[in-house]
Amino acid sequence: MKKVLVIAGPTAAGKTAFSIRLAKAFHAEIISGDSIQVYRGLDIGSGKVTEEEMDGVVHHLLDIRDPSENYSVSDFQKAAREVIDRNDGLSIICGGTGLYLKACLYDYEFEEEKDRDARDSELEAFDNETLWAMLKEADPVQAEKIHVNNRVRLLRSLTILKHTGQPQSFREAQQKHEMIYDALILGCTMPRSRLHERINLRVEKMFEAGLEQEVRGLLEKGVTFQDPGMKGIGYREWEPYFQGQCSAEEVKTAIQTHSRQFARRQYTWLNHQMPVHWFNILDEEETEAAEQTARRWYQ
Repeated sequence: MKKVLVIAGPTAAGKTAFSIRLAKAFHAEIISGDSIQVYRGLDIGSGKVTEEEMDGVVHHLLDIRDPSENYSVSDFQKAAREVIDRNDGLSIICGGTGLYLKACLYDYEFEEEKDRDARDSELEAFDNETLWAMLKEADPVQAEKIHVNNRVRLLRSLTILKHTGQPQSFREAQQKHEMIYDALILGCTMPRSRLHERINLRVEKMFEAGLEQEVRGLLEKGVTFQDPGMKGIGYREWEPYFQGQCSAEEVKTAIQTHSRQFARRQYTWLNHQMPVHWFNILDEEETEAAEQTARRWYQ
């Protein structure tokens, strides 16, 4: 099996810098496992790596979608595996979207083509939010994989459920859930209080870097808060501000709060779903030990 190194962990935990450090050490290429950094123009709020930070390391799956376009876990799976399979050297996946990581590394199969045109006419009468709520109630696992605006997949999943009585997630559950790559997963962590400080400071720096102007520019270009790209933390919180319903300071507080909550969910998900080797990235000895673990694994 091909080797794949994964740098996982919560937001603001230092994954980007560590992944670049290892990429330079192993002459590797990096695949972004972030669900928002795929969107062009969404740079500051997504914490997208800059050209300077890349330091010459090749990065994949950044800026490959317009904010109005959907990007699903199956899209990531297909694109990431293509990069891994054609890369003669080591691929490093850096990201905090846990489901993306698992879908790429494990034997997940998504039935994108089968039953592609299947849709029950009675379901067409419902709006997207109602369809998603229906799917959430009947098949919550599948609902988490589909964006509320992806009407085609919502209709297809509900149609399959209605006519077969079998949730699509049940089909996927019959898979072996085995890794298809020889993957080492290193998890960046630190004391929670320090992580919260870093998250708050990171958001402060986003505002200083011009996050409000970035969002305003997107809206002026025709991007809306209903677009898939604007559903991520750092962007969706701006809607009430541009509607005159809150202040920029309230937006900042909301982004900080949602980011801390998201970090907690990332920890929980990764701890229950992936064999992560955690290390305190603020401790240079632990960080060096994590790098040595990667070296031994890659030999």
